Amino acid sequence: RGEILSLLGRNGTGKSTLIKCILNILTLQKGIVEINGHQIADMRPDEVAREVGYVPQGHRSVFPFSALDFVLMGRTPHISAFAVPKEEDYDKAEEAFARIGITHLREKSISEISGGESQMVMIARALAQEPSLLILDEPTSHLDIGNQMKTIATIDSLAADGIAILMCTHFPDHAFLISHSVAILEEGRLIAK
Repeated sequence: RGEILSLLGRNGTGKSTLIKCILNILTLQKGIVEINGHQIADMRPDEVAREVGYVPQGHRSVFPFSALDFVLMGRTPHISAFAVPKEEDYDKAEEAFARIGITHLREKSISEISGGESQMVMIARALAQEPSLLILDEPTSHLDIGNQMKTIATIDSLAADGIAILMCTHFPDHAFLISHSVAILEEGRLIAK
């Protein structure tokens, strides 16, 4: 907890595949993934989602959800099927907005906000899950330098609050700015750490 591991590697080297294995979206050919002492292969999807928040690269929604509704979707692992969000779920969503510093976006449509704003909303949605591990796949890709630095500062701050972070990036300088450790992936294998 509280540490950032950055995963570096060229396109096509297996970074996203590794993330999908950690999230139990893809089945491992060998080995195991454990989160907080539990093997991920034995966990239900909602159990994984309570432990791991995921921010994919370059996600843009085509549906005109408000940012508040979108962040509230991060509470899904904590809400039973066919139930509606409770006041506690709204409170957690509001806390995530405040934590990221984007409360001013809460009523805006996510299909109409900028790429940098969208990235911050995605991080807020993952935080609303209350994860112990946050996985970010290329969190600064397609962002201008100002939004890149804001995103990096936000990630660093989340780690300081005790969240474990795995960040895949093509920017070694970003990794070296905030990471506690760095791993390099080449052709599906870790070659350095």
